[in-house]
Amino acid sequence: MAKLINTKYGYVTPQEAEMDAHLDKWMKRRAKQHGAFNLEKKRRKQHVCKKR
Repeated sequence: MAKLINTKYGYVTPQEAEMDAHLDKWMKRRAKQHGAFNLEKKRRKQHVCKKR
């Protein structure tokens, strides 16, 4: 049996830990490309309904 490693996802095999790390890097890169971490992003103005 392979030695288990304690990660943020629990105890996993070294191969699973490597795949998780690769996936995390990929997801962060994709999110950065699409501006998910851009705090200076222009916000859309909210339209206020006028009460009559």
